[in-house]
Amino acid sequence: MTGRTSVDRRRVLTTAALGGATIVGASVLGGLDADAAFAAPMPPLDPAISKSSFIDARVSQIKGSVLDVVESDGGHRLIQLTNATSVWKLETVTAEAIEAGDGLYARGVDMPDGTMAADAIWVNIVNLYVTVRGIERSRLHLSHGHNTLVGNIVPKRTSASFRGGALTSDLSQLRIGHHAQVLGAWRPADDSVDIARISVGH
Repeated sequence: MTGRTSVDRRRVLTTAALGGATIVGASVLGGLDADAAFAAPMPPLDPAISKSSFIDARVSQIKGSVLDVVESDGGHRLIQLTNATSVWKLETVTAEAIEAGDGLYARGVDMPDGTMAADAIWVNIVNLYVTVRGIERSRLHLSHGHNTLVGNIVPKRTSASFRGGALTSDLSQLRIGHHAQVLGAWRPADDSVDIARISVGH
């Protein structure tokens, strides 16, 4: 992830037909970058779209272009992917990167049959406030509350911001004891986090 400037912020309505309803592109309902997953809901630009919905869930099964997910309250929901769906998994990826067992936030439009037509999906995204406990070449040792956590430094993806400054790939200013915010993608296999951005002194 190279920062917000790399995000395609085109504000063009992207549509596709699905059961007579309109599927919209992520640029219509809001931003496409990782920050947008935690931003306040944005009103759609197209007056034909009454509102967007948001789902916090775990992927149970994948059936072609449909995700069968279990929501945080235990209920099942279907999420329809389209050629307008934007997928984030540390960076912008294709839908093939989504796997059973992944957690996700999905934003989109509710269909008459209860399915959500997704315009944006953030896979395994985390937003954590941590303390730096150790620094290695390829990873950081972090504490989050009473838990320890490994943060993976991903070449050409991990960036840092110090005291509100511009994003940089240079992490040399990072120190043990720093309090920071980490935005990244959780790895279910080993419970570590691939770091998209670490912000210190923000």
